[in-house]
Amino acid sequence: MEWSAKVIRHYDESRIGIYFEKSADILLLLKELFPDAKWSQSKKVWHIPDTDNNRRYFGIPTLTDLLPSDEGIKSLENFRRWMRSKRYSESTVTTYFGAAKIFLIYYKHKSIELIDNDDFVYFNNDYILKNQLSASYQNQITNAIKLFFKTVQNRVIDIDIIHRPKRAKVLPNVLSKEEIKLILETPINLKHRAMLSLIYSCGLRCGELLALSLKDIDSKRNIVLIKNAKGKKDRIAPLSPKILELLRTYFKLYKPKTYLFEGRIKGTPYDSRTLQQILKFTIQKAGIDKPVTLHWLRHSYATHLLETGTDLRYIQELLGHNSSKTTEIYTHVSTKSLQQIRSPFDDL
Repeated sequence: MEWSAKVIRHYDESRIGIYFEKSADILLLLKELFPDAKWSQSKKVWHIPDTDNNRRYFGIPTLTDLLPSDEGIKSLENFRRWMRSKRYSESTVTTYFGAAKIFLIYYKHKSIELIDNDDFVYFNNDYILKNQLSASYQNQITNAIKLFFKTVQNRVIDIDIIHRPKRAKVLPNVLSKEEIKLILETPINLKHRAMLSLIYSCGLRCGELLALSLKDIDSKRNIVLIKNAKGKKDRIAPLSPKILELLRTYFKLYKPKTYLFEGRIKGTPYDSRTLQQILKFTIQKAGIDKPVTLHWLRHSYATHLLETGTDLRYIQELLGHNSSKTTEIYTHVSTKSLQQIRSPFDDL
């Protein structure tokens, strides 16, 4: 069988990428062996979940084989307890714990007390750069290791001696109002339409939508209260009369108990991955040939507000951005000013 496999990062998730020459027979076998295999349009590779069984099939060291030393395991648990005591978000705890764990696995045969700046420089070159990990992941793992040594070891690793990669200045992906309308009108399921519509109409992150409870919708003041959002901040967003009418229809039909949008079990929040799959199915059904994600709806909301004349400071508040510089990126994708520019080509 002429194929190979390696562990890859895909949307900040560990996956196993499977590489082979284009062949209908190999693809058929792949789908038979791994029914949950997925195609990555961005990486141009088929990939499967990063599990011990899948690793063993391709001869990749399993996750259970890759453990830190006993000293490392103890230090990691102290690190996790410290972060939770400081009330770091659980997603940050998981991310930083995982990053520090990778570093300590790499140096499992060396006492943590003996690890120094040179070790991190070597790790950066031999693990991060060699495996072509993204700049954002490099910054993430760098921050985690720096915090680990500062809090658990009470000493400073001079990570700043490594030139941090510059973040790529990627413009946000924005859909036209016509495309948004098509996406929101495509779902037959009222619940799915309400979820996608609320994300766009209020500029919500996926996690913010799924964390909404019934009491967060204030129909008298026409607002939605977004609690404990990114950065542990609360904010409010206006509810349009159209979305409020849609939510009332949805509520009468589905009768949620605790969360505004609940999963199959009453009182539990809807699953984020399921919602992502619903959007993927929706854009295919709508005939939109773009790799749309839920965050595109939030980007489109901000851009469309800007194009209709909403002050940038208000958009910053509505999105919950700490810095106006984060919000200013939408000025680079707004077409309102660009459309007023006359091309010199027209004068030829």
